[in-house]
Amino acid sequence: MARNIGSRYTAHQILGRGSAGTVWLGEGPEGPVAIKLLREDLASDEELVGRFVQERTALLGLDHPRVVGVRDLVVDGNDLALVMHLVRGTDLRTRLDRERRLAPAAAVAIAADVAEGLAAAHAAGVVHRDVKPENILLDMEGPLGPGGAHPALLTDFGVAKLIDTPRRTRATRIIGTPDYLAPEIVEGLPPRAAVDIYALATVLYELLAGFTPFGGGHPGAVLRRHVTETVVPLPGIPDELWQLIVQCLAKAPASRLRASELAARLHDLQPLLKGMPPLDVDEPDAEPSFDADDDPGYPAIPSAPRRAAVPLVPGAATDSNRDTHTSMRVPGPDELAGGARGTARAPRTPGQRRPGSARHKSEVVRRRRITLGIAGLALAVAVGVGGWLATGGDDEGVPPQDSKQSAPSQP
Repeated sequence: MARNIGSRYTAHQILGRGSAGTVWLGEGPEGPVAIKLLREDLASDEELVGRFVQERTALLGLDHPRVVGVRDLVVDGNDLALVMHLVRGTDLRTRLDRERRLAPAAAVAIAADVAEGLAAAHAAGVVHRDVKPENILLDMEGPLGPGGAHPALLTDFGVAKLIDTPRRTRATRIIGTPDYLAPEIVEGLPPRAAVDIYALATVLYELLAGFTPFGGGHPGAVLRRHVTETVVPLPGIPDELWQLIVQCLAKAPASRLRASELAARLHDLQPLLKGMPPLDVDEPDAEPSFDADDDPGYPAIPSAPRRAAVPLVPGAATDSNRDTHTSMRVPGPDELAGGARGTARAPRTPGQRRPGSARHKSEVVRRRRITLGIAGLALAVAVGVGGWLATGGDDEGVPPQDSKQSAPSQP
């Protein structure tokens, strides 16, 4: 059923739904468009509407071939909408779901396209804050690049910032998708351009490996890994590419490359990747944060499902379970310090507990209790022996000395 969006646009068909709103295939004065209509409760928030208007100039001015352009921002009654260019293709998540991982040449080509888009956005003072496969669209009508990759465009600029208002997300909340969050966001620092570089490096790792470097299990465990753990090496790729990924996944934002530098380095690596097949690596098992083996009094908690955003493309299936953003509590310093400080999700022998996991912690507690019990028993024995010696008793039957003997008289 068609509906009017402002006075210039008509929405015809729902492409998908997310936590921030609904994406429609629409029509405007210049032809087909994608319309992201935010939820009514967001549209009724005067503070958010004010921020929406303030971001208008920056978002409308973001014009780059690797960015899905925002044509208009509509504020009309209860309607709050971003009108964007319509991309004839699919999103990167859909391709990953189909192929699991890409050939290195294609993965690097896609990452280079996104880095170019980020470079333009950062130069305009815009930080994306939610770079992930769901927000990367593949233009199926564009020319094929290295590895048969379709041109990649970054979309959903400004949505995370618009939703992240002080009223809606206090200082104890995080806006973003756990697998791609930079450590400084987890620690409560304001997001700068470097958070997009970290997220893009995470996407590149996922394109190569088929899984994210710090994902798996409960969102809280994922956040802790971003802060405390190092990335698992990927075998079979040139060392130059691996070192580039490691640098962009650095915990310190200042250690990461800028978007323009990253794009140039990725383009330079293409000759080394020509003809390389997709990597043959196994995804680490994701442990639940707690299960029945740890304590029979508690039920098992399954791994958290992957969260994703809706694509801004025609023909995409509606999925009401896909969320654009996840709001979660910021872990305290003691929680962050409590995680394992080794390699994230590193391979281990069967039966071995992962450091920092609930099972590992349970075993540590049990070992401590046994150690304390032994120490207590030893102390009790020592006290008993000490008391026996103090009374002068021995195995020869020598009677104890009188403890009430008088002291020698003074001359």
